[in-house]
Amino acid sequence: MAKVLCVLYDDPVDGYPPAYARDEIPRIERYYDGQTTPTPERIDFTPGELLGSVSGELGLRSFLEQRGHTLVVTSDKDGANSVFERELPDAEVVISQPFWPAYLTAERIAKAPELRLALTAGIGSDHVDLQAAMEHGLTVAEVTYCNSISVAEHVVMMILALVRNYLPSHQWVLDGGWNIADCASRSYDVEGMQVGTVAAGRIGSAVLRRLKPFEVGLHYTDRHRLPAAVERDLGVTFHETPESLVEVCDVVTINAPLHPETEHMFDERLIGMMKWGAYLVNTARGKICDRDAVARACESGRLAGYAGDVWFPQPAPKDHPWRSMPHHGMTPHTSGTSLSAQARYAAGVREILECWFDQRPIREEYLIVDGGKLAGAGAHSYSPGDATGGSEEAARFAAG
Repeated sequence: MAKVLCVLYDDPVDGYPPAYARDEIPRIERYYDGQTTPTPERIDFTPGELLGSVSGELGLRSFLEQRGHTLVVTSDKDGANSVFERELPDAEVVISQPFWPAYLTAERIAKAPELRLALTAGIGSDHVDLQAAMEHGLTVAEVTYCNSISVAEHVVMMILALVRNYLPSHQWVLDGGWNIADCASRSYDVEGMQVGTVAAGRIGSAVLRRLKPFEVGLHYTDRHRLPAAVERDLGVTFHETPESLVEVCDVVTINAPLHPETEHMFDERLIGMMKWGAYLVNTARGKICDRDAVARACESGRLAGYAGDVWFPQPAPKDHPWRSMPHHGMTPHTSGTSLSAQARYAAGVREILECWFDQRPIREEYLIVDGGKLAGAGAHSYSPGDATGGSEEAARFAAG
């Protein structure tokens, strides 16, 4: 029998919800490209519940315990004395979400001789040292596509919020004011702007589709070029390099996975090539951007605004410069953990665990590392190496 160690974010401050704003969520059976949504044998939760926090347990407890497995759920994940650190050595399966990642560094993997499966409840497995996972023969899997549209919607919302100066305008209302000139002095129309995405995979291409009706110029760069018919349908211009893209765009959105080739891509040099007063939106991974370079660009006016919900590390220490820099629209990592998305990624985790314990193949599109090498979605999206360096700084969040 296996020990499953599950790291989830804390419950709401006022306690686990006794009721929800809506009675139901739409049922989605297939994604845009035809891939089916998760298909576990059954689920033990009601879609629309808060599943990603500690009390939600991803709806897994009865399933695992009925099979004789042990489930340990915690939010205490950082530092040598954390519950995660103490429970890891004899765990066979570790489940973590990108929003509150349990960083599986090489050091931690070495201390966990029983570990066989690292499972991401969501998409993006960069919190696992993929190089170490390959060397130790681990399987790394995630629920590919489960929250891609959730993130794409969030990107469009943040673009509009920045360009239209929504957050400061809303703050005037909260403060009891009616300061129209203050609100309008940084507010523009998106119409006619040039908008580009760095990476046009499931999320990036969904952003492009959603922005097309806004009558903007669309651009993208990616190591995998879209089919010509898709480019024509979207009216999108391909750029061989990020440098070529940022030079012409008023708005740039980052939708690439984090791996050694994308780490700190948006540094002082690349940000310096952007249009003066451009906007940058990052819902991919915080470490794709140099955090100090972004802060300086917002302070100087090089960037008219920066928004996103991804930081490094996560949770971000309280003195992280993105909390206090001007003209930002940062939130905690929430884009991919809407209640709608949680229903899909909880079901996907259940599907993967059913396959794992029944010794059936896991869907190829869910695989990141398998058999000592990048596999499935991992072979398409990642490069060998490690991007977890510096994650120990997350312990400073709890320290205050």
